Amino acid sequence: MKLYSTNLKAEEVSFEAALITGLAPDKGLYMPKELPVFSEDELMALKDEPYPEIAFQILKRILVGEIDEESLKKITYDAYNYDVPLEEIDGNTYIMRLDRGPTASFKDFAARMMARLMQYYLSKENKKLTILTATSGDTGSAVAHAFYGLDNIKVIVLFPETEVSDRQRKQMTTLNKNISAIAIDGKFDDCQAMVKEAFADEELKHLNLSSANSINIGRLVPQTLYYFYSYLKLRNLPEEIIFSIPSGNFGNMMGCLLAKNMGLPVKKILTSVNENDEVPIFLNTGKYEKIEPSRNSLSNAMNVGHPSNLARLIAIYGGVMDENGTIHKMPDMDKLRNDIVSISVTDEETKATVKDFYENKNILIEPHGAVGIKGLLDYRKNTGDDTLAVTLETAHPAKFPAEVSSIIGIDPEPPQSLKEIESKEEKMDFLDTDYENFKEYLKEKLA
Repeated sequence: MKLYSTNLKAEEVSFEAALITGLAPDKGLYMPKELPVFSEDELMALKDEPYPEIAFQILKRILVGEIDEESLKKITYDAYNYDVPLEEIDGNTYIMRLDRGPTASFKDFAARMMARLMQYYLSKENKKLTILTATSGDTGSAVAHAFYGLDNIKVIVLFPETEVSDRQRKQMTTLNKNISAIAIDGKFDDCQAMVKEAFADEELKHLNLSSANSINIGRLVPQTLYYFYSYLKLRNLPEEIIFSIPSGNFGNMMGCLLAKNMGLPVKKILTSVNENDEVPIFLNTGKYEKIEPSRNSLSNAMNVGHPSNLARLIAIYGGVMDENGTIHKMPDMDKLRNDIVSISVTDEETKATVKDFYENKNILIEPHGAVGIKGLLDYRKNTGDDTLAVTLETAHPAKFPAEVSSIIGIDPEPPQSLKEIESKEEKMDFLDTDYENFKEYLKEKLA
């Protein structure tokens, strides 16, 4: 497997190298030059298999030559030891609940596999690494838990101080050991910009930094798996399917697009966003403008004014976008618009969807999942397309008790993993958005 940088100014690398380094030296994002394409027979042979076996069979084709099959199978079965429910809304609509992992978020799917693969490669060469990651909510907690207690990996998580829920924050700040959390007096985009600058800073090269954000290809590869899984449980080839994906940094969407390019018959990818509507505007007008600062919406984990993965999306369709959001070569917009629809959902629409599903369907969802559902409903209303669709519930409603309670008057019962953190002591550092202050922090912390 060879990967290139979306900025096209760095050498091609192996998956192991891309995973360990995170960001390309030219500040671009790594993308696979080619991916395996699964035939109908190959996919249908997996139809009755459990999630970890489907994951193993897909990954061993993607990572051929990168890891031995015995180790990969052990890693995959260890990472995916929880349920992936598909809840029927009606005859042609399902919710895939990706909230049954240890941090009750879809980020567990990528983070757990990524941590185990990193540990596999680092242990072979007796190396150490520091994971530096920015989060708008769920990434930080999933990454922190996935890497918690590993001897050869430290984790530093940056999060916007006022834009994560109490439970999201506590999942990052109550671990300690090899996990450090920094509350930033700013937005998610500030956190992400500081992380990217640190990766490109020659004066910090000796710190051996890497990323667990979706800028790392190691996050995207495992996110292809649940699209294959849900299709195989609900459809028969060559029938098509629609996926509606609540989107912030667009890593989850990229997982679906990679699956489509590997042979999954995805008719449409609906990328529903909150009031940070830079991507819907780009698809509609062909002009891209970042939202600075990002808008603070109810679905806080999606408060992203410049999604990093947009550079990958544009690359797949033949264009070039740099890390600052400047498009140097336009992608094939007709093909892009044919495959992907992006819809902006307001906070009021989000609340109304949560309320409607609880009161009229007895289905409990949280704001991010509601954005995905509303996007699907709008798409069907506008097009009349009733193709079977799966919409993603990306976090457990109990991760957002204040928001859910204010809408439907009920505090969701938290899973055991969330109950355990309530009484634990928090420990975090506080910084502003000045990069030089952050740089000094890293030097002192990692000395």
